[in-house]
Amino acid sequence: MSKMFARFVKDESGATAIEYGLIAALIALAIIIGAGAVGNSIGAKFNTIATKLNAA
Repeated sequence: MSKMFARFVKDESGATAIEYGLIAALIALAIIIGAGAVGNSIGAKFNTIATKLNAA
């Protein structure tokens, strides 16, 4: 029983999978935030263009 517990404590394969999952989640979060910022910027540009076209 103690050998099995010692082997379980030394096993790091699950920790590696969790680390990769966290890295993937952070990358996805950065992409979502970046895409939202770009979308807001493009929307503001289109609104500015639409306002100028309506005034002309």
